[in-house]
Amino acid sequence: MTRRPSQRERILALLRGAEEFVSSQTICKELEITRAAVWKQVQMLRRQGYSIQGVSSQGYRLREVPDALHVLEADPGIRTDRIGRAILVKDVTESTNDDLWELGRQGAEEGTVLIAEMQRAGKGRRGRQWVSPANRNLYMSVLLRPPFPPADAAMVTLMAGVVLCETLQEVFPLQPEIKWPNDLLLEGRKAAGILAEMDAEQESIHFLILGIGVNLNMSRDMFPEDLRYPATSVQLVLGRPVERLPFVRRLLEHLDRGYERLLLDRGASVLKDWNRYCAHPEERLEVSTAKGTLQGRFQGLDEEGSMILETSPGRIEKIRAGDVVRVFREKKGQ
Repeated sequence: MTRRPSQRERILALLRGAEEFVSSQTICKELEITRAAVWKQVQMLRRQGYSIQGVSSQGYRLREVPDALHVLEADPGIRTDRIGRAILVKDVTESTNDDLWELGRQGAEEGTVLIAEMQRAGKGRRGRQWVSPANRNLYMSVLLRPPFPPADAAMVTLMAGVVLCETLQEVFPLQPEIKWPNDLLLEGRKAAGILAEMDAEQESIHFLILGIGVNLNMSRDMFPEDLRYPATSVQLVLGRPVERLPFVRRLLEHLDRGYERLLLDRGASVLKDWNRYCAHPEERLEVSTAKGTLQGRFQGLDEEGSMILETSPGRIEKIRAGDVVRVFREKKGQ
């Protein structure tokens, strides 16, 4: 079921679609509200950063849209069926994953999106912190309720990696790669990460929180010195700041389509697309796992998204969870 647009969203849609002024009378008629209600909504939009010109004899005209992400609450500007049914934006929080987890336990609908302008305790994999300075990047979590067993949940992470790559290529453009299982690289440095956490029983998933962090406008001095893997941002790669709103909107649309494909084919297309973006095809890797460190040649992913690692001729290890900590680049022909 599609979420009904709010009055503010409908007013913005009218203003966006007009080249000139939109009269108060037109807005009142379209929304079936009073002039006072129109004025109140316009004032709220202005407080959110929209530049709206008002002339008594002509009406209202939209002049400028802010890049602040809280705009998405009143003006999603996306065409999706599931992702983004509800969008919540906070100025600051501890962790978007933690906040959305609580909403998931309270019965929030699938497709709910929670975004923060800043995180005090952003979460990476294995308890690591995700550095989250204010008003620079994207810190987002999406609530999903996939109808498949927990064993298939890794496909959600792989799908999100593919979707991130597609969006970055389309919006900027860039040439992203994926380091298994969940790091997105630009020019060999980490620019985005994915963290999926689920509330599940043995055979079913109650809900899954898909956390996505993307370094968009971070400068070099914002990264801590003790990062395990070299990091970068879209701004550093392109040499200029970028607009966040167009990127986030396209990402939500790509996520919506990617998730729908995943539900239809249970990951067949995800695995094919993931291989196109793999940062280490057939390379020798060092992989840290709960059982220790392994070295071997990457041989792709199995049907469940596990890494296939050839540790010695004829000996294969399947790794469901771990980190690629080193890639041994080999020259062609070796």
